[in-house]
Formats: sequence, C-alpha cells, structure tokens
Amino acid sequence: MSNPVTIDPPDRRIIAALRENGRLSVAELARRVGLSKTPCQVRLRRLIDAGVIRGFRAEVDPAMLGLDHVAFTEVKLSDTREAALEAFRVAVLRIPEVEECHMIASHFDYLLKVRTADIRRYREVLGERISALPHVASTSTFVAMETVRDGHF
Repeated sequence: MSNPVTIDPPDRRIIAALRENGRLSVAELARRVGLSKTPCQVRLRRLIDAGVIRGFRAEVDPAMLGLDHVAFTEVKLSDTREAALEAFRVAVLRIPEVEECHMIASHFDYLLKVRTADIRRYREVLGERISALPHVASTSTFVAMETVRDGHF
C-alpha cells in the first residue's frame, strides 16, 4: 500500500491539466497552471516519482479495434486463504481480455471486466481461461448493453 502524497493547489492544477491532455509540453503545462517552467517541471517530476502520475498513454477506442463487447464476470473462489488469492491474482494477469479485476466484499470474491470482439469470443475466454483460473468455484456473467461512461480517474 502506498502512502498518500501531500498535494497542494498547484499540483492539483497540474494533474487536472494532464488528465485533460497528457501530451502537453512542460512549457504549455506551466502556462496553463500559472507557474514558470522550472517549478512546474520540478513539481511534475515529484508527482511522477511519488507515483501520483503513473504514466502517459494513448486513449484508444476499443470499438475501433473490434473490441466493443463488454462483460462483467463475478468470480467465486473455492478457497480464500492468502495463497489461493495470490495464485488467482497472478494467473488473472495473464489473460489479456481481462481489462479490470477487483476484489469485492460481497457474496462473490472478484469482479472482472472482460473485453472481447463478441459473445462467442467471450464464451471461449470464460470457458477456457477464466473458469480454469486457480480456485475458481463458480462464475456469473453480466453483459453490458450500453456504456454510458467508461473512463479513467
């Protein structure tokens, strides 16, 4: 678990500006947040080094790649001791179709967001990969019919 970093108003402005456009140059970022270039660069480096800013990446439209089928899969494990949880976590990371994996405090243990080309491919991933993960006792699937909001923090 990481320790929270003290974030002041200029840091918040930097984060907000980069969330809107991660391709800003340091000079443009400094102008937008009201700092000179060097202090802005120092703050940006501190936010990156502290892990507040984890990276810069392209935002891709999954539908344009033929990956617009989204299913949410509840996974119940047969064993929830730490070794079993770790085995599941390590193995689920090897399934590229699993876009998100969250441990849940509920009647099931994990919730997976799975993105595939279509229901046929989802069925293959579920049957051959997800159901074969360590300690999986059962799964339930919910297919997304429409995405109203899908974004990062």
